[in-house]
Amino acid sequence: MKKILVATEKPFAKAAVEGIRKIIVDAGFEMALLENYVQKSEFLAASSDADAIIIRSDIVDSEVFEAAKKLKIVVRAGAGYDNIDLVGATAHGVVAMNTPGQNSNAVAELAIGMMVFAARNNFNGSSGTELRGKKLGLHAFGYVSKAVAAIAQGFGMEVFAYDPFVDKKSIEADGVQYVDDVKDLYGKCQYVSLHLPANAQTKKSINFDLLSLMPKGATLVNTARKEVIDEEGLLKMFAERPDFKYVSDVEPDCKSFIAEKFTGRFFFSPKKMGAQTSEANNNAGLAAAHQILNFFTNGDKTFQVNK
Repeated sequence: MKKILVATEKPFAKAAVEGIRKIIVDAGFEMALLENYVQKSEFLAASSDADAIIIRSDIVDSEVFEAAKKLKIVVRAGAGYDNIDLVGATAHGVVAMNTPGQNSNAVAELAIGMMVFAARNNFNGSSGTELRGKKLGLHAFGYVSKAVAAIAQGFGMEVFAYDPFVDKKSIEADGVQYVDDVKDLYGKCQYVSLHLPANAQTKKSINFDLLSLMPKGATLVNTARKEVIDEEGLLKMFAERPDFKYVSDVEPDCKSFIAEKFTGRFFFSPKKMGAQTSEANNNAGLAAAHQILNFFTNGDKTFQVNK
């Protein structure tokens, strides 16, 4: 009998755990649960006889792969997967997957909510601005961006998108205007929402040269990863553009400096919370369980993210 370990330092909601367990047990597999663990050694011990692992933000690195000799697949319940060592997974013959799309609405609603918060001056009682009629640029156009676009259109925003990996027709099919030059995206949009993965090409790619192109009243929204921001350029933008605001659900390393110098022009949630809704929590967990079963029963590798 194959053993599937659900290892979550920050647990799934109870309903999600029950749903995952039902899927696994009904398929004739065994489920092991490790929640709220404190020491890495606990994770390593629990992984030692696991055929599959479901995680959230937990780190799966070479230590885990070395400890989990039977491991065939690890699934990150969520879109981002930079907490999995993909090179190590491939070297150990482990398939790594994410669950794209399951958290999309939750992240999109947060992005729009932070735009409203910034537009109304952090709800400080002063006169703000409205989103209606403003231009929104989506930097990368995947599941979350599609959801952001749909909500923004309901607000009456004019939506644009840049993504060199998505063809023009696909973007325009969602009622979004296609932009073929990233500089053009930043140059025309008062709001830019980031949906980039953190990789060698994107890290520190959001720099001063790009941000400085934004029109007056610029707001940058980051529900992606802090690594895509060039923080030196971000600080320069804050200093040279008094109209610039930055809202994010991931704190930059330079948070304390921004808080000291640029009061009222930023918002950072206390922890990454884009996917922190009961619905997203449940959707991602159940999707992870289904993907593991499909992998073992049908050899399905649809959402594999390593080579």
